[in-house]
Amino acid sequence: MIPVARPCVGQEEADAAARVIFSGMLASGQEVIHFEKEFADFCGTPHAVATSNGTTALHVAMAALGIGPGDEVIVPSFTFIASATSVSMCGASPVLADIEEKTYCIDPEKVLELISPQTKAIIGVHLFGQPCDIRALSDICTDHALHFIEDCAQAHGAQYRGRAVGSYGTCGCFSFYPTKNMTCGEGGMVTSTNPEFINRIRLLINHGQKEKYLHTELGYNFRLTDIAAAIGRVQLRKLPKMNQTRQENADFFTKKIVRRGIIPPFVRQDSTHVFHQYAIRVTDQADITRDELVSDLNRKGIGTAIHYPIPIHKQPVYEGKIQPCGCPVSEKISREILSLPVYPGLTLEQRDSITQAVNGCE
Repeated sequence: MIPVARPCVGQEEADAAARVIFSGMLASGQEVIHFEKEFADFCGTPHAVATSNGTTALHVAMAALGIGPGDEVIVPSFTFIASATSVSMCGASPVLADIEEKTYCIDPEKVLELISPQTKAIIGVHLFGQPCDIRALSDICTDHALHFIEDCAQAHGAQYRGRAVGSYGTCGCFSFYPTKNMTCGEGGMVTSTNPEFINRIRLLINHGQKEKYLHTELGYNFRLTDIAAAIGRVQLRKLPKMNQTRQENADFFTKKIVRRGIIPPFVRQDSTHVFHQYAIRVTDQADITRDELVSDLNRKGIGTAIHYPIPIHKQPVYEGKIQPCGCPVSEKISREILSLPVYPGLTLEQRDSITQAVNGCE
């Protein structure tokens, strides 16, 4: 079976974790400090703070910005649900916007229609490794005095107009979940150019502790461990090559998959897509339905996934709790989308098998 995703970890990561284990310093320490510095340098930002996962990165970033009850944050409806639930965890209300059909990213024109006096921020998700329209969203935020939060959970190393994602907004929030382009096992990171904002995050992730056992406000336990940071440092060194291989795999699929009605991922001309997912669309013009293709690929030993089958505005957790919204493109894409394996560990033979199977060859 070719899985839809597989962490690319090995002996170097195991050795790094073992080194920390035998050091006796397992909680946040020097490994975390080094990881933060190295990740900030990679993103081209002066500051970064490591957190326990990508959701806590989003949550604490909004908490540090003072977003709370009575506030609204505009979020794409077609994304992983943490982009919205992190808003709710702050007591604020997610306002769901539709997406661009080509990129699957939030549509700036739809965002403009949703801004209200209660709007405090816009979350632009760089979905599947593709940067959203950063310039348009940044301009909107500047014009309306809003925070622009980059959700970079799926876009480590992606670039927009020659700069890394995570370096444009008020902050960038990353995830290091096992299937991401790089992993710590679990972990997150917040990047920013604002030192006061970063210092507030450091306070909040450590129980609101200004000095040892001196707690000046309510905080959280959102710290990253040294074990995870050591793994992350190894992964960060490998990330450019792993992203390059993802791009090569994606380019291969885009050239070789020729079945009618199947649309490959679109790539912005001004961006570098790092293909966290290779997400095709199985449209009504195809000679096979998406569910039939999933079954056919599974029969041939090829794993797939649907990212995401239910837009956030249709999720039961938000039923009756958020303002009604019309997101027809999100609903359309959720019916057509299908992720194929694209991770760096694919062999040439596996790539051939995937393309032949998608094309309907036995």
